[in-house]
Order: sequence, then C-alpha cells, then structure tokens
Amino acid sequence: MPFTFVMLPPHTDVARDWARRLAKAVPEMRLLTPEGDNEAAVAIAEADGAYGTPTASLLANAKKLRWWQAPMAAPPAGFYSAEAVAHPAAFTNMREIYNDHIGAHIMAFVLAFARDFHTYLPLQPKREWKPKPIDTGTVHLPASTMLIVGLGGIGAETARLASAFGMTVIGTDARRSAPPAGVAQMHRPESLDALLPLADFVVLTIPHTPATEGLFNREKFRRMKKSAFFINIGRGMTTKLDDLAAALKAGEIAGAALDVFEQEPLPKDHSLWTQPNVLITPHTAGFGPHLNERRYEILLDNCRAMVAGKPLRNVVDKANWF
Repeated sequence: MPFTFVMLPPHTDVARDWARRLAKAVPEMRLLTPEGDNEAAVAIAEADGAYGTPTASLLANAKKLRWWQAPMAAPPAGFYSAEAVAHPAAFTNMREIYNDHIGAHIMAFVLAFARDFHTYLPLQPKREWKPKPIDTGTVHLPASTMLIVGLGGIGAETARLASAFGMTVIGTDARRSAPPAGVAQMHRPESLDALLPLADFVVLTIPHTPATEGLFNREKFRRMKKSAFFINIGRGMTTKLDDLAAALKAGEIAGAALDVFEQEPLPKDHSLWTQPNVLITPHTAGFGPHLNERRYEILLDNCRAMVAGKPLRNVVDKANWF
C-alpha cells in the first residue's frame, strides 16, 4: 500500500546511511529526510510513518501518521507523552537488540560476586595477598537461586546463561505467560515480595514505567536475604539509591552491582562509590558490536511491514511506556 516515511532531524552519519539503504531495500516507499524543524513540520504532515523524537507540535501535524519508530529500546521518561499516548499511531521501539550483551554483563556481575572478586580486586593495586579461608567467600552457583524481575528478552537470555551455570532461575513478568527456557518458575509482578526472600541474586531488567518507578526501596531490600546480591541493569529510576546505600551499610544485603542510576553520572560524593561490596559500571551493559545494524534491521522490517500491511515489530504499550 502507498507509504511515506520520514526520518526526522537531526541526522547522524548512521541515520543518513540507513536512509540510503532503506530507499534501495524498500523501493515502494517514499522516503523523506527533512533537514530542519520547518521542513520536518511539512514532512510529518505527509507521513504515514516516522523515525525520531515525537514532539507535541510534530504529533499535532501528523494527521496521516499510522506508525512511529522510537530510536531507543527504552526511551527516557516523557517520550511517551500525553500527546503520543492519545495519537492513533502505533509506536514501536528497538528492544531485543541488547539481549546478548546485557546478559553477559549480568553474568559478569554474578560471577564476580560468586568468586569474591569484589574483595580481591581492590587488594591488587595494594599488592596485598590476603586469601580468605578455603570454605568462605564464594557462592556455589548450582545451589543458588536467581530472581529475575522482568523476563523480557534480556531477562530470558540471562536465565539461559544462569541456568547453564546450574542456577535455579525464578522470575516475574507483566506480559509473558509461559516461562522461557531455563526458568523454573514464573510469576506475576504482584508476587515479587513473596519471591525476594528466596533469591541469592536479584536481577532487575525492568524498564522505567509508571508502575516501576522507585519499585526497589528500603522495604524491598529488607525482604531479601542478608546474603543476597542486588543487580540493576534495567533503568536507574526503578531503584532508590539512597535506600540501597542504607541497606548495604546496615548489612541488610550482601552487595550490589549497578549499571544504571537515578542520576547519571552518579554524583561523585555518593556513598555507593566507596562501599566495598558495590560494583559500578557507567551505563555500559548494552555495549557491544552490531547494535546499529540490529537497529537498522528493526527499522527495515517495520518499513516492509507497513508497505505490505503486516503487523509491526516491537509494538509499545504507550500508556505504560514499553
């Protein structure tokens, strides 16, 4: 069916390359690449689909629009504005492109804690040889349980990897009804409080939504085992960092590994930087090869779907932001 697609500015070199490739791969599509706000306002009025950030003014002009492609897997708060939610266009995102990279990052955190690297690595620059007693300082993974909060694509890949190490994996998810491979038990999010005391590792892969903002607070940490480790690679706004720091200081949990934070960068004076049982990476869990090509493939699939009148890939529940 006739289809006009607009790639909104600003245009990076990557986006310009995508536009050239899309024009060749989907010749039935009319492709617009406006260069500024005025051109974008004109183009969006003609468009059936769009790629970029949806401002209120653009959405007001998008009378024909049936589809909007978000540039990210989990855009920041405000992307799915009231205007976006009210607009009849379907929105899609870039989820599923980070599963292998983030799954590996999570397991790096798990293995670091399980083998006591958080104790030994700080000793290396000091040239201190201080082995613990042979039967202390480790977590035997085949005897441990991982609770994954959010069994989407990243959670499912993490479950696969964790189960290969012999871990028992349980999880919660708001959408998935059948447990993915490697998951022994799957529950609704409402069961989280009952599951927290069972886990040796609690892993957050959930997006930031109205329902998950501030989900992990002091009360949640107090439900965990004192020997348990907390890992967050989802979104920083799901976890109250001052509550986490207080729980760690009080010995209510054994340690935490964080790739995302309520405020980024994490302020230099925050106590989490210097707590000995905390591992920090600067929002790099998704880093790895092939990401731009994976983004392009989603964009290409959805352009072809629009031309063919087929279902779109990665449709978002706009009101819930994911």
